[in-house]
Amino acid sequence: MSSEDIKVISVVGARPQFVKLAPVSKALRSVVNHVIVHTGQHYDDSMSDTFFRDLEIPMPDVNLEVGSGSHGAQTAKMLVGLEQVFEAEKPDCVLVYGDTNSTIAAALAAVKLHVPVAHLEAGLRSFNRRMPEEHNRVLTDHCSDLLLAPTQVAMDNLRNEGLSARSVLVGDVMTDVVYWVRDEVLRRNTAGVGGQAIGSYYLATIHRPDNTDDPERLDALLEAMSTLDRPVVLLVHPRLAALAERHGLALDRGVIDPRPPLGYRELVAATMGSAGVITDSGGLQKEAFLLRVPTITLRPETEWVETVDAGWNILVNDPALLKESLGGHRPSETDVMPYGDGNAASRVAETIITWFAR
Repeated sequence: MSSEDIKVISVVGARPQFVKLAPVSKALRSVVNHVIVHTGQHYDDSMSDTFFRDLEIPMPDVNLEVGSGSHGAQTAKMLVGLEQVFEAEKPDCVLVYGDTNSTIAAALAAVKLHVPVAHLEAGLRSFNRRMPEEHNRVLTDHCSDLLLAPTQVAMDNLRNEGLSARSVLVGDVMTDVVYWVRDEVLRRNTAGVGGQAIGSYYLATIHRPDNTDDPERLDALLEAMSTLDRPVVLLVHPRLAALAERHGLALDRGVIDPRPPLGYRELVAATMGSAGVITDSGGLQKEAFLLRVPTITLRPETEWVETVDAGWNILVNDPALLKESLGGHRPSETDVMPYGDGNAASRVAETIITWFAR
């Protein structure tokens, strides 16, 4: 089978996956028949369409438009829709990204139809079984045929679970995107965020259930941010907006400056111009590290342990410790590159072609 005869379906559904899709789509579309399926897990413009435009990704060939819902309801809708797509398209490989409900739904739908699955960003582990993402990534790894690992730590995790024979170290495709957009921001001199001087603000995001579902914890996090020593530009995820309203909690308090989510280029520019990042996002803590911006992660653990080992990311689970931790966070310069050299997408394409052309 020649590479042109291989049909690969990429299944995405959430903001981090759109970012990962950008370099992979570019690498795949000239060498295989590449079909993009959007589950519709993230569906409003600020969390979906803007990423396709900003990152120059072809619009999806199929959009299931499943929308929001409980984990079970959302995953069930995806399973039904994806099964129909796979039966109609007859792909040689289904490529899934990361750890969302779209990831596990696509992997399950494919294996039930005996369609090979490749998992991009395989081997990540937080070892926190309360996180839905942890279940999604573990289950996806164990039912996939090809595991595309971003780091040596991920490869070690896969080996420990008996999955070495299916695992390939390709690097992290997020590095490809971050470096590309960083260079554009520098060329255009557009670092920063509107209304704030470079280095005068912190950039923040909160969206994970452990931080938002309990009104007392969410209130404590917001209160801690509201008393920091400079403005906190809080990018308000739709989930945060809905839960803050339900809990009766004001986002606009103290030094907090709540704003809508940003497009990816604007997010990188805002990160580059900030004095530091406060987040519970896996993607943003890694992006900040790649841009060498100090970060506080509002979680007790992280799957991106390299950011902590390098001293650029501090885990803070107690809101009362946020101000102290942020004030003393002075990371040392480092040239370590645990996430690769910015050419991971080409390795992904080469590996998929080699693996599935056999």
